[in-house]
Amino acid sequence: MNKVNASHILVKTKEEAELCLNLLKVGKNFEELAGEKSLCPSKKRGGSLGWFGRGKMVREFEQACFSGKKGVIVGPIKTQFGCHIIKINDTE
Repeated sequence: MNKVNASHILVKTKEEAELCLNLLKVGKNFEELAGEKSLCPSKKRGGSLGWFGRGKMVREFEQACFSGKKGVIVGPIKTQFGCHIIKINDTE
């Protein structure tokens, strides 16, 4: 796989990330939750980061994205920015 299309929800703590993950498990819409909870400017796009290749994101985030499969939600993933819940929208 050379490219990933992903969305994410960025929060400060692992506890907040786990809360978001639990809300998703009970049916909360990912894009709506990103708009409500995420600290990243991508929240205006439902958390969408669009397409990106290797070497464009911080290592932990990139590893999670490139090891996931289309349609899967992964996390919490801790980076220097906080904790992420990542949705793999598509792969190429």
